Amino acid sequence: MQTTDLAVEMRGIVKTFPGVIANDHVDFQLRRGEIHALLGENGAGKTTLMNVLYGLYRPDEGEILVHDKSVAFDSPQDAIAEKIGMIHQHFMLVQAMNVTDNVILGLKSNRVIVDEKNAEKRIDELAHSYGLQVEPRNYIWQLSIGEQQRVEILKAVYRDADVLILDEPTSVLTPSEAKDLFRILRKMKDEAKSIVYISHKMEEVMEISDRISVLKMGKLAANVMRSETTKVELARLMVGREVIFRLTKPPVKPGKPILEVSKVSALNDRKLPALKEVSFEVHEGEILGVAGVSGNGQRELADVLTGRRTVTAGTIRIQEDDVTNSDSRKIVDLNVGFVPEDRVDVGLIMSLPILNNAIIKNYRDLSKGPFLDYSAAYGYAEKIVKEFGVKTPSVKYPTRTLSGGNLQKLILARDLARDPQLMIACQPTRGLDVGATEEIQSRLLEQRMRGHAVLLVSEDLDEILSLSDRIAVMFEGEIMGIVHASDAVLDDIGLMMAGSKRIGADQS
Repeated sequence: MQTTDLAVEMRGIVKTFPGVIANDHVDFQLRRGEIHALLGENGAGKTTLMNVLYGLYRPDEGEILVHDKSVAFDSPQDAIAEKIGMIHQHFMLVQAMNVTDNVILGLKSNRVIVDEKNAEKRIDELAHSYGLQVEPRNYIWQLSIGEQQRVEILKAVYRDADVLILDEPTSVLTPSEAKDLFRILRKMKDEAKSIVYISHKMEEVMEISDRISVLKMGKLAANVMRSETTKVELARLMVGREVIFRLTKPPVKPGKPILEVSKVSALNDRKLPALKEVSFEVHEGEILGVAGVSGNGQRELADVLTGRRTVTAGTIRIQEDDVTNSDSRKIVDLNVGFVPEDRVDVGLIMSLPILNNAIIKNYRDLSKGPFLDYSAAYGYAEKIVKEFGVKTPSVKYPTRTLSGGNLQKLILARDLARDPQLMIACQPTRGLDVGATEEIQSRLLEQRMRGHAVLLVSEDLDEILSLSDRIAVMFEGEIMGIVHASDAVLDDIGLMMAGSKRIGADQS
C-alpha cells in the first residue's frame, strides 16, 4: 500500500497512566475513503488511542501523520484545524449552553461577534438533512441522552471533518436512525473522507466497516479485512474466549408485584408533560423491559421511581410501601438497585476514589458509630471490584481513570452486591464490549432466577427481546402497550415506538 493512500498513520504509540499502559507501541493506519472499525474489550485502549489522535492526550512515544504530514497536537483545537472530528462516548458538551452555542464553541471567526442566527439556520439545515432532529435553541441540560448524542454528531458535521472518529455512535439511536447514520457515513466515504468507527456491536461492524483492528490489553491484536473474518472470530480475538451472543432464559413463575406504578404523571426539565398516566407492575422473578426511542419519557420514569423527580399525579408502591415522592434514601433503604443511563454525571462521582463510589450506598453498614471503618470499607470495595472484574490497579485510584465499561461494572457491582429486591437498570450494556455485555446480562438474569424483580430500560431491541418476560413500549410519555416477550412481533413494537397503541395489549 502506498503511503499516499493514508489519511492517518499512527506509529508506535505509547500512552501510560499511573499503573496502566493504555497503549503499548500501537500502529494504526486509516486509509482515505475507508471506514475502519476499532474493536476491543473495555479498557483495551481504543478510546485512549483515538484521544491521542484528537489531541486530548499527548503520546509518551510514537508519531502521528495526517495526510502524510507529521503532526503534534497539543489540544483538540489543533486536531480540528487538521479537519479531524471526534464524537465521544461521554459527551463533551456544556450543559448551561444551548445547542447552537455548543456546536460553534471554539470555532474561529473573522467577525468580532459570531453570526449566531446564520449558525442556527445552518445547524437546522444539517439536522433535517441528516435526520438528527434537535431544536437549536434548547439548552443541553434540557435534552435527553439521545438528543445530546445528536448534538455531538452535528458538531463534527458542522466542521466538515475529513477524518471522523465515532465512539459508540449508535448507542442511543433506533435501528432506523442507525441506518440513516450508515447512509451518511457511506456518503462521506464516497467523498474520500475517512472514518474510525469504535463499536461493540458486531452486527454494525460487519455491516459498515471495510477494515477492522482489534486491540487487546493495549496492544494491536489483529488487523483484518471485514470480508475475511466473522463475528465469532472477532469476539474471540477481543476477549480470548468464545462468547455466547444470545443467553438462555430459563422459565420462572412470576410471584407477587414488587413495583406497582399506577397512573403516574410527571414533568420534564422544561416543565412540560413527560409521563402521562403511566401504569404497570413488575413481579418477583420477572424482567419487564421498557422499549422506546430515546427522549420519550424513559429518563423521567427512572427519575420518579428513584426519588429524583416529583410525581404530579398517581402512586408508586415498592413492596406494598407507598413511595410516591419519597426521597432517594428511602428508595435505597427499600433495597432497590439503580443503574442510571448517565453513568458519569448521575451514577458516579468521578472525582472521588473508586473506594468511595463502591460504598456510597451502604457506608452506614461499614461504620463504627459516626466514623467509617476504613479497613472494612477497603476490604468490601476490593471484594466487589474483584468479583465483578472491574479493571483497576487499586480502589484508591480516582474513578475517572476507569474506562466506560469498567465504570458500568462498578455501578453494577455496588448495587448488585446489596442483593436488591428490585433492580432498575437503564441502558445497562450501552457502550460495552461483547464480553462485558454477556456478563452484565447474565447478572440480570441471575436476579430474575433468584426471584427478584428487574425493570430493564433499553434502546437495544435485541437486548429487550432477549432478556424480558414482558415488554412495555413508551411513546411521548405514554405506555402504548405491554406484550409478553414470547408473543412479541418486531414490527408491532416498531409501530408502538412510533406512537401506535396496540389494541388489546395488556396495560399493566
